Amino acid sequence: MKKVVVTGGAGFIGSHLAEDLARRGYRVTVLDDLSTGRLENINGLLQTGKAEFIRGSVTNLPLLQKVFRDNDYIFHLAALARVPQSVADPLTTNEINVRGTLNVLLAASESGVKKVIYSSTSAVYGETSAVSQSEDTPPNPLSPYALTKLAGEYYANIFRQVYNLATVSLRYFNVYGSRQDPRSPYANVIPVFIGRIVRNLPPVIFDDGEQSRDFVYIDDVVRANILAIGKSIEGVYNIGSGKATTINELVNIILILMQKDLKPIHEKPRAGDPRYTRAEITRAARFGYKPECSLEEGLKAVIPAYSSQTSLE
Repeated sequence: MKKVVVTGGAGFIGSHLAEDLARRGYRVTVLDDLSTGRLENINGLLQTGKAEFIRGSVTNLPLLQKVFRDNDYIFHLAALARVPQSVADPLTTNEINVRGTLNVLLAASESGVKKVIYSSTSAVYGETSAVSQSEDTPPNPLSPYALTKLAGEYYANIFRQVYNLATVSLRYFNVYGSRQDPRSPYANVIPVFIGRIVRNLPPVIFDDGEQSRDFVYIDDVVRANILAIGKSIEGVYNIGSGKATTINELVNIILILMQKDLKPIHEKPRAGDPRYTRAEITRAARFGYKPECSLEEGLKAVIPAYSSQTSLE
């Protein structure tokens, strides 16, 4: 039985990944400090004995050295992962995202793991004139968060070239799905919009709403991580839907699906947010990645969950 560690495994993406790995027969250890992750996300795994949980931070190198021992793969998702929070607190963001990632790579290298799969972000591209972003698009980070994730990619590449540690960096675009907290001030726009609309409150759109995003469903992101285990797969890959949707279009789709007639409120743009994002996913397609869930299908799946959750507030 292959053994894996998922850092940040009690979080939104990490918990879905941990579940999928357990279903595939991997022995899963979840490492999370629960600063944003929640035990309820992995209770099913823990109660059935399909995963072990260790509470701790990636900033604790001795802990990582102990936990990683005898594991085959490390999926590194633990991060301080929101642009506004990083703008407000760049020091903590750097400590977790840069030092934490370096610790993960050091511990993995020392422990002889086969590969580290690192969760990066499309935010590394920042503002660009490109209609879509490929892995060859020059990075232009606009926030401490984006900069720290890019630094993590560079560290992963150094460990691949210098220390002979196989690494993959997956640049996620706008991931959505169940278990995102709509009450968090740093939540993805989709649960925030649903959370307001279900209470008959108008959705709040920053800027004019014509900024576009590449929304990718959680199941597709999990599948990309599993595919990245492949022996010959190394380097940087975009993980998105390959399609751009404006925020105005997104709100309109949600309103139609929820059968609500509300007029959005527009507020000033947020610092550090790029105007346009769309993933060029040709490179990831070479190792078998293909998004399978359309935006409308994904929204139909998540709206009931968020509607029942927020209606109880």
